[in-house]
Amino acid sequence: MIEQGADAVEGAADAAIKALEQQLSILWRRARSNSHKVARRVHPDMEPAAYGLLVILQRTGAMRLTDLASDVGIGKPSVSRQITMLEQLGLVQKAADPQDGRAQSISLTPLGADRLATAQSGRKDAFRHLMEDWSTADIRDLARLLDQLNETYTRDNY
Repeated sequence: MIEQGADAVEGAADAAIKALEQQLSILWRRARSNSHKVARRVHPDMEPAAYGLLVILQRTGAMRLTDLASDVGIGKPSVSRQITMLEQLGLVQKAADPQDGRAQSISLTPLGADRLATAQSGRKDAFRHLMEDWSTADIRDLARLLDQLNETYTRDNY
């Protein structure tokens, strides 16, 4: 009898994980599509993956390329290509790192900061419209649970 109870619990957990996987798959597809739109608001020639780099630079200020790549969790060559493209678009700039003259520090340009803020404002308005019939408590709960999921990914290095 105890074994049947354990099987039922395991079956329920499997069904919950399957439902989560399906919903995350839909969310990721939609988020990828939305990222293209948001990136285009920053600059028509900007690749969607570069948006996240701009957000990190906005949040942290100037960073070295190695630290930026580590923060994003992708290889330095990929980040370097994105930064080169962002620099050509006038959205980021490189300067000698004050702590190590051999290294370069990357930061947003005034144009990059302005364009990013404009895109973020549009994104926030879109979320407000999308979730206008949600309660503040539900939005807060979703944000908390997504934060928990992101922390789990970070901690477990999935």
